[in-house]
Amino acid sequence: MSERDDPPAPAQAELFGTRVISVRELTRAIKSSLDGFGRLAVEGEVTQVKRAAAGHLYFDLKDLDAKVSCAIWRSTLPTALRFDLKEGTQVVAHGRLDVYAPRGTYALIVQRLEQRGIGDLLAKLEALKAELKARGWFERRRPLPSLPRVIGLVTSRDTAALQDFLRTRSLRWPLYPVRFVHTSVQGAAAANEIAAAIRRVDASGVDLIVLCRGGGSLEDLWCFNELPVAQAIWETSVPVVTGVGHETDTTLADLVADHRAHTPTDAAQTVIPDRRALQDELERFAGFLGTAIEGTLETRGTRLEHATRALRFSAAALLDRPAARLSALAARVERHNPRARLEVLAARLARAGVRLRAAADAPLARAEKRMERASATLEATSPFRVLERGYSITRRADGTLVRSSKGVKAGETVESVLHEGLLVSRVEATRERGT
Repeated sequence: MSERDDPPAPAQAELFGTRVISVRELTRAIKSSLDGFGRLAVEGEVTQVKRAAAGHLYFDLKDLDAKVSCAIWRSTLPTALRFDLKEGTQVVAHGRLDVYAPRGTYALIVQRLEQRGIGDLLAKLEALKAELKARGWFERRRPLPSLPRVIGLVTSRDTAALQDFLRTRSLRWPLYPVRFVHTSVQGAAAANEIAAAIRRVDASGVDLIVLCRGGGSLEDLWCFNELPVAQAIWETSVPVVTGVGHETDTTLADLVADHRAHTPTDAAQTVIPDRRALQDELERFAGFLGTAIEGTLETRGTRLEHATRALRFSAAALLDRPAARLSALAARVERHNPRARLEVLAARLARAGVRLRAAADAPLARAEKRMERASATLEATSPFRVLERGYSITRRADGTLVRSSKGVKAGETVESVLHEGLLVSRVEATRERGT
């Protein structure tokens, strides 16, 4: 026996004795023996890669002087293989042995395939994950601004992630302010480049940062599992949203970020406001304001009408009292009936009537003047009358009124209510009156 020969297999008990058995019995016995190996992890070099028309993947694993056939069924292929399988790749195949009875061959049915060395990487990742969790880096969740002035975008100009993000921006709010910083998103030096890009865009004055990349294998996304990227995210002064890989991919960058989106498109939908929805909301607010103004005017009109009726009733009462007194005096004169006395009293009565009418007309005139002044004041202070003269009501996006230029910042979006229609504008600069 040479040094490279395998040691002899241990003796097994005879299963069938000396009796003649069928091929099926033999195959079942072999399958039963192979099942006894349980789940295996076999290392070797990939060769003879073939993809069947049905979608199954077949290949061989070999080393110096042996090989074993392997198969990955179509149903398990998406989870079993996460990288491009090529001839000559050193891999570790996890699976179970099985016998293909029609050909009398056995194969390793692979349930997971990983490149050689990936197990060490995963072990390092778990150790780093535990360390960062102990530091509390996974607990911070800063709220995202609902209407950011500028969004920082960190990704590669050469990936579909950038196009997906910009396409979503065109659908939600065309030309929304985005500050893009290019970086590599794959390779040995990518982690330090990504960290530098995050710090650069954070220092540029953005309101939040999006870090995104399209899908790929574990090795392609590995730079997002490295400490420099996690530390750069943790040290940012603004919230960070990640959209790395697919929905099933979770990296350290996702765990440290303030919000994790499933894809670059999902990240864009998370941070870019929906312009149409905001316009609809502003129109609803304008309707509420118009209804409130109409209600106020209607209430004041009703109060004015009541006041007018009360004044008219008071004037009539003032006129009725002198007339009653006049009737009483006339009755007394008629009872005494001296001519001279009657003429004197008639003259006095005439003078008294003039004074009485003057006294009755004066309060009514004063009341009518007060009513006219109140009506003029109400008409002059009407919000619609003010808007007709060219004035406008300016408010912020949240509906609060703008009363001073000191409370408005350059770049802020405001809405002006005119006599007819609304204006939505962006503030370029503010000045105090007279400057």
